[in-house]
Order: sequence, then structure tokens, then C-alpha cells
Amino acid sequence: MIVTYPNDILGKKSRPVSTEDISNSKIKNLIKEMRAEITKLDGIGLAAVQIGDLKRIILVLVDGEYKVFINPKIIRKSWKKIAIEEACLSVPGQSGYVKRHQNVTIQALDENGSATKEKYSDLPAIIFQHEIDHLDGILFIDRICPV
Repeated sequence: MIVTYPNDILGKKSRPVSTEDISNSKIKNLIKEMRAEITKLDGIGLAAVQIGDLKRIILVLVDGEYKVFINPKIIRKSWKKIAIEEACLSVPGQSGYVKRHQNVTIQALDENGSATKEKYSDLPAIIFQHEIDHLDGILFIDRICPV
């Protein structure tokens, strides 16, 4: 079940997942629940906080597949920004334009605990920034700007 605004949990900062915890059943079940929810809603990104768990885990649709990113960080971003109309499963019925970096490099752990570092552009880059904002207690409605 998706947590919706104005629920207070959406404004809280999520906690990192330790490498030891990645393989435990609680984290595996959380990821399974996130996959089920995002698939059911046909979403393109989901943060664990959106289903009520303050763990630094996101799922992002990459090349037609939902990939898991644990403790994701943006380690590089382009100077160039683009404004795109965003919406969110946790803020139903609302949308607005947000300026985001056109390119980002993400560092994270995958669901097996292996380190990954990838560069993303355009819509995937926007999705990562949106979902990582969730982990920091920031909603897209906090970033809406005039176009």
C-alpha cells in the first residue's frame, strides 16, 4: 500500500542499509513488496519510504526492468538541467515542473550487495533524483518551479 501525502513519514530521512542486512529476509521481503507494488501500479520508480519503511532502497525502471539500488548516492551530476513535469505515486492527482540535472552518476549496492556505479541521462536521471529525494524526505512538490 502506497503512503500518500501528507503522511509525516514522507518528510523523514531514510536510514542506510548495512551490508550485513542486505541478505536478511526482512530486506528481501521489503524488496519483494516494493516490486509487487510498483508493478501493480505500473510505476517507474519507488522508494521504500513510499510503502512505509525508512530504508535507503529504491527501485527504478531501467531498460524495461525494475532494478534495485540500496544506499544510492549521486556522485556526479551535469551542470545542465532540464525541466520536466513530474508526478508521484505518493502525491496522487498533482504534477508540476521540476528542474533536475540532465545527467547523473549513481553509486549504490544491488540487491545482492555488489557495488554498482552507472551513468544515467534524461528521464532515468530524473527518476533517480526524484527517488533519492524521497530517501531524504523531499517530495517533488517541494521543488516545483515556474517554467
